[in-house]
Amino acid sequence: MIIRQIKFTGSSPSLKACPAPDRPEYAFTGRSNVGKSSLINMLMQRKNLARTSSTPGKTQLINHFLINDRWYLTDLPGYGYAKTGKKKIRQFQKLVSDYVLHRENLMSLFLLIDARHPDLENDRDFMDFLGNSRIPFAIVFTKTDKLSSNQLDKNLNHFRKTTLQRWESLPEIFLTSAGTSRGRDEILDFIEKTNTLFKKR
Repeated sequence: MIIRQIKFTGSSPSLKACPAPDRPEYAFTGRSNVGKSSLINMLMQRKNLARTSSTPGKTQLINHFLINDRWYLTDLPGYGYAKTGKKKIRQFQKLVSDYVLHRENLMSLFLLIDARHPDLENDRDFMDFLGNSRIPFAIVFTKTDKLSSNQLDKNLNHFRKTTLQRWESLPEIFLTSAGTSRGRDEILDFIEKTNTLFKKR
């Protein structure tokens, strides 16, 4: 897929404020500071499309980008640690859960997991929430360039083993690095193929 056009369509404080669900949509979320903004910038080949920050919890609204006038890329708030207090975290959780459960044009959610820490409790909990809710999703391991190939294989095998103790099969898995652009073509190819399955309601 060639990215020809990117249009920021707005930041939404609620599901109702999101753009009309008239195009296929792909959302990105993960634990705070997992490298979500860096990954989105890498996929779109833009330096500052999504804001990167060393401060967890930077994304606080649902941010929509219209790609090639064909599909939406959605930047969701992260979960886990954030310096915004428990009340704000609960607001994030409600915002994300409302979106995930009721966004009718959501074709797939990309769940980002730090390849260095593949078995954190909040990642497992969110995966189980998606599975129990029958939400289509894929796993995106970030920061793979921070590990040796042997350590990466070890972490992935551990993830597969522990996940299959709870799941009958694994979701689609992508290995990525914002620094080397690893995984870019694979994710965009996945989106392009999945776009053909979209049907307007």
